[in-house]
Amino acid sequence: MKDALILNAIVLLVVLEADLGQHRKIGWFRILRPFVTSAVAVAIFVKAVTTTGTGLTLELALAAAGLAIGLAATTLMTVYRSPRTHKPVSRAGFGYALLWIAVIGARTAFSYGSVHWFGHQLDSWMAQHAVTSAALTDALLFMAIAMVVTRTAGLALRARNLSPDDATEPSPRSAARIR
Repeated sequence: MKDALILNAIVLLVVLEADLGQHRKIGWFRILRPFVTSAVAVAIFVKAVTTTGTGLTLELALAAAGLAIGLAATTLMTVYRSPRTHKPVSRAGFGYALLWIAVIGARTAFSYGSVHWFGHQLDSWMAQHAVTSAALTDALLFMAIAMVVTRTAGLALRARNLSPDDATEPSPRSAARIR
């Protein structure tokens, strides 16, 4: 559980620090950092990826959920060219932060609850479906990584696809249409 809490805190802090606010520069460091952070997390936390059965299904399902949440997060960001530098920048606000806080909060509640609230029921389910604790941990990790990597890839693609005409910050009304 301690590993999951640490990972959740790292993911939340890295994402919110990088994305919240206006005129957030989209450069190589902002794009590369989540991939490096994800690689380090995999190296530290992944014990043995499950390749069969319900454990594999769980890993794939949570990775797919992470992908969907990462795509949702991407839609909550506005990408445009800075009026000053004409380089790609982004803006993310309350809705974006709320999505990440809700998802990471739910993940943290699950990790805490698996030890303190519903541990017996979870253990029974895992035994009945032949899911190891390593598979569950890996599934949660894959979800977090999929969220971050999808958000980062979406941000990079949107920045790369900006036209030269996108040289000013969109108004709040037009920002809703651009997303």
